[in-house]
Amino acid sequence: MADDSPADRPTTATPAPTDGAAATRTNGTAAANKVDVPRGVWLQCPACQATVFQKALEENMHVCPECGYHHRIAARVRIAQLVDPDSFEEFLPDLTSTDPLKFKERLTYKERIREVQAKTGEAEAVVVGKAFIRGRPVILAAMDPFLIMASKGAVVGEKITAGLERATDENIPFVVVTASGGARMQEGMISLVQMAKTSSAVARLDDAGGLYIVVMTDPTTAGVAASFASLGDIHLAEPGAMIGFAGPRVIENTIRAKLPEGFQSAEFALQHGFVDRIVHRHNLRTEIARIIDYAGK
Repeated sequence: MADDSPADRPTTATPAPTDGAAATRTNGTAAANKVDVPRGVWLQCPACQATVFQKALEENMHVCPECGYHHRIAARVRIAQLVDPDSFEEFLPDLTSTDPLKFKERLTYKERIREVQAKTGEAEAVVVGKAFIRGRPVILAAMDPFLIMASKGAVVGEKITAGLERATDENIPFVVVTASGGARMQEGMISLVQMAKTSSAVARLDDAGGLYIVVMTDPTTAGVAASFASLGDIHLAEPGAMIGFAGPRVIENTIRAKLPEGFQSAEFALQHGFVDRIVHRHNLRTEIARIIDYAGK
């Protein structure tokens, strides 16, 4: 490239490029420098298509500042948003899935588990522990939609059950934040029996007079929706969350009929009595604490 010293710069403007390429010229010289935007700085909201500054989104609890769309968040982020600082004490952190069916698709099941564990930093699709929410002791379980879509395998069932049993033993509320695509097909029938296992644990908590609060986030579907996510004393939901058993497209293809507008949204579930209240993410901590106080727990 020629030296761009003042003596070497042309004194007259050069013709515009004829190849149609965009070019910016200063004193007749093309500006070759291109500004690179670092990855992860900006993102596009899937709801309103607005370009949002990543840091602004995080500061707004991962809620779009333009339209209020509630983005999916990891289990640890959810826990940090809900509990009092430094109050979360996790249990059963090292439980991981086995491969009972020797399942293989593009990868073996063991390879897939290792892959998502490395990507998310989590051993499994739910994190369970004891914590305080505005000073109220609870057992909290948060599902992680980024680990095989928080599908419910044997470990998820075991950790949810263990949390319910500890809440029963200690006579404190159990709070679960659901976000799941349902059963984990790689574990077959073992995944399906977790519906009965977790439901039985909910029944024991209820028999003991315990309080069970479910927070449904996007998505809460299939075997999770059909078991422990539907058995709470109180059901809260984030705005716009998908809640239901099968997806709308599957249902439409099955019954050969057009579904109502907004079907399987949190708002539709509220209208039809499946959800007790829709709560903005900013208000969840306060709302959970208020329910605990109201229930005398």
